[in-house]
Amino acid sequence: MTLFFYSYIGIIGLVLGSFYNVVGLRIPENQSVVRPRSQCPACKKTLTATDLVPVLSYVFLRGKCRNCHSKIPPLYPLIELSTGLLFMLAFYEFGMTGEFVIALLFISLLVIIFVSDIVYMIIPNKVLLFFVPIVLVARLVVPLDPLWDMFVGAVVGFGLLFFIAVISKGGMGGGDVKLFFVLGLVLGLKLTILTFALATFLGALYGVAGMIRGKYKKRQPIPFGPFIAIGALLSYFYGAEILSYYFTMFE
Repeated sequence: MTLFFYSYIGIIGLVLGSFYNVVGLRIPENQSVVRPRSQCPACKKTLTATDLVPVLSYVFLRGKCRNCHSKIPPLYPLIELSTGLLFMLAFYEFGMTGEFVIALLFISLLVIIFVSDIVYMIIPNKVLLFFVPIVLVARLVVPLDPLWDMFVGAVVGFGLLFFIAVISKGGMGGGDVKLFFVLGLVLGLKLTILTFALATFLGALYGVAGMIRGKYKKRQPIPFGPFIAIGALLSYFYGAEILSYYFTMFE
């Protein structure tokens, strides 16, 4: 029975991951997420049901469009697979509890943000405005301990990023600032600060590696949203362990 639940939740994650690709790619372009139907970015051929099976279609088609044989970005199957695995991880960590619902909401938000920011360097307001009231109500129903931690986390997260945006004169995007408000509601104060630290570290590591490889130039902007998403997920699932290990090192 447990295997059935994991498989079922994983499949739901794969399917929703495919949808989140659409949301993340279309919302920044002010397009409907329902119409038109999915099509090849190169030849504009409408995709059939067999072309849209999460992950498997990419594998069977060897990463190419059935019609024009142009390469399909690997981002699509990676997002689908990641969403499925994250949904399963959430079930493993929380089971059928209220926190499991929050985890699914949190993962969904971060996956969409990851797609939109890595492609367009935009964190759409529409996505954040959709999730804020849902996350707020969900976190009030399944509160942090203490309850006020969610509000402090939201205010500090927003304030910290806003301060950096001001002193850096645009070095931090407005979407990143608003995203941290939502993260604070879910994570609370300590894990929101940890998320910022992890995102900054990962972003800097990626930027330096990119400059060494000649992919980026000094002061060239890179999308920060994907690193925020990764940092937030690490904090959400493993934050207590990370903080415990960190403070143990300095005892």
